[in-house]
Amino acid sequence: MEIKLGIADVAREVTVETNATAAEVTAALRSALESDGIFEIADSKGGKVLIPARQVGFVELGSASARPVGFGAV
Repeated sequence: MEIKLGIADVAREVTVETNATAAEVTAALRSALESDGIFEIADSKGGKVLIPARQVGFVELGSASARPVGFGAV
């Protein structure tokens, strides 16, 4: 799933491709906001993105399935 994150005082959004579900991402952000901690999301290549939860401006959750690409896609 593709996630776009808007961060306070940063002009560009951060895009992360992750294997987590929308519910998992939502729960992680909610937990980080409640504890005034760090929002941590693992990308699909094994890396991690860490953002102070209070700096997250928005989170845009993409679709869970990849779109087909090419001439034979239906």
